[in-house]
Amino acid sequence: MEKDLLSIKNLNKEDILSLIDRAIELKKQARKVNKVLTGYSLGLIFEKASTRTRVSFETAMFRLGGQTIFLSSSDMQIARGETVADTARVLSRYLDGLVVRTYSQDLVEEMAQYSAIPIINGLTDLYHPCQILSDLMTIREKIDSLEDMKVAWIGDGNNMANSWINAANILGFELVLACPEGYQPDSGIMKGSSHNIKVVLDPKEAAYGADAINTDVWYSMGDEGQEADRKDAFQSYQVNQDVVDAASKDVLIMHCLPVHRDEEISAGVIDGPNSIVFDQAENKMHLHMSVLEKLLLDR
Repeated sequence: MEKDLLSIKNLNKEDILSLIDRAIELKKQARKVNKVLTGYSLGLIFEKASTRTRVSFETAMFRLGGQTIFLSSSDMQIARGETVADTARVLSRYLDGLVVRTYSQDLVEEMAQYSAIPIINGLTDLYHPCQILSDLMTIREKIDSLEDMKVAWIGDGNNMANSWINAANILGFELVLACPEGYQPDSGIMKGSSHNIKVVLDPKEAAYGADAINTDVWYSMGDEGQEADRKDAFQSYQVNQDVVDAASKDVLIMHCLPVHRDEEISAGVIDGPNSIVFDQAENKMHLHMSVLEKLLLDR
């Protein structure tokens, strides 16, 4: 693997499958995992609020024997004008790894450029790589092959959609994204994508025969003030029973959380028998253990 995990593009097929296999193995070991990161410290710089990403990384590091140091960006000197480069250089002298959750992809890439330690993207407006890896792990627990599946993405062409595109390009599974006009995935990411990826306007077309249906909120952090416009644009993009009925019989229903029930997904579907939403949430912890073990020990 490369030094940093800034997007799924930092990984190859073997990396992805290896991380998932190791995460499944660590999950089976539960609290009996070896404390291989005893004496290691992981920094967490969070500019955006978080529940699952923060707690899962902290718990993952703790279970592996290490410790975390939470750093609110507003309390750091970077908020008073210290450069990203200088911050990265200094933190590299203290820490063994750093998770950054922020708005700008450029910031995490600059941090990685000047850092001697692994930088992990905990979410930016462009990508959410660790979430996609844990989602792929959750699917892998249910089906035999990630390469032969069809995934439907329904809703906003956001950081999650962009990262699903990256994953489909590497693993080769079929990905159909249903997004309204004006809210489609990043054009630069779509450019050059393989033939197994396409964007449509009809959610049922995307869901047809799908092994997994994934969605996300219609408005995220940074979209404040756009709620009314977005609700109007996404009204016909709810994952409800009609959409689910277009998919395969055992389709897996996914959502990265937090959820607005009866907006982007109906309550009956997210709480229904095909939902693996809370498995996804749990698996963030196991997948993060796999990532931390690999990135920190390999250094």
